Amino acid sequence: MIKTVLLDGFTLYPADDSRWNAFGRFADITIYDRTAPDEIVDRCRDAEAILTNKVILNRATIAALPQLKYIGVLATGYNVVDIEAAAAAGITVTNIPAYSTMSVAQHTFALLLAATNRVESYAAANRNGEWVSSKDFTYRIGEWPELAGKQMGIIGFGNIGTAVAGIALAMGMTVAVYTRRPQSDLPAGCSKVDLEKLLQESDIVSLHCPLTPQTKGLIDSNALGKMKPTAILINTSRGPVVDESALAEALSTGTIAAAGLDVMCNEPPEAQNPLFSCPNCYITPHVAWASTEARERLLAIAANNLEAFATGAPVNTVC
Repeated sequence: MIKTVLLDGFTLYPADDSRWNAFGRFADITIYDRTAPDEIVDRCRDAEAILTNKVILNRATIAALPQLKYIGVLATGYNVVDIEAAAAAGITVTNIPAYSTMSVAQHTFALLLAATNRVESYAAANRNGEWVSSKDFTYRIGEWPELAGKQMGIIGFGNIGTAVAGIALAMGMTVAVYTRRPQSDLPAGCSKVDLEKLLQESDIVSLHCPLTPQTKGLIDSNALGKMKPTAILINTSRGPVVDESALAEALSTGTIAAAGLDVMCNEPPEAQNPLFSCPNCYITPHVAWASTEARERLLAIAANNLEAFATGAPVNTVC
């Protein structure tokens, strides 16, 4: 049995949830709902394996845990771990690849449809009696576009970007893609373009790129200024890809029409974030990954990752 500590299980399941029993046949696991930075070393002093979602394991923390042999990141992105420090210490690090592709793609369109079809606004208005007091059989809250025939521009074309493209094509949209992949590798109906052309011509710009030094702040005031005034920005990738102050200004001044965000630069965000005061900004709390099925897949893969390591044949390794 490998001695294991899970630092922040709550976003997946509470610590007392029976589904964590998936680890019981090969791991002696202690589960915490949340762990503060100054609690990590004390909680993990004797651990051979650590599981983390968003708790950061930096060089100093890794150095303070000489018993540690394995870090399992409960997400696809593994920037919460100092990979160089882990590799130098001979620690195996794994992640959870491609578990939430369709969930994030679905949420991308949930955000888009929130901005176009205004279901939330209609539902709230009708709870307040708008329809029952109407003189007509219907009424409209502003204009809304039909998505068929519109262009979706996708920045980043991995598993999720590809899935989003498939949905967009099925809805009758055209798809432009900014990616390193050659045109010959793209699905039928998708056109590779440069970033400027994508920004200038797309009716919807959807972000699906990783956070790197090159993509941090990619959507800034200059990029937003190239977009159509009727355009909608969707971000289900990473918050810092977007300059939030620039986006708030663009939404307030009509530079673009709307935005749908599932990620922000700080999570949880600060109360005074200017995007919260923009009525044309639709924000969800980083839940695109968290459908019932995706969380079940994540747990199953995480358990398999740790079991594979315990048996000497690690899989989904980062280092």
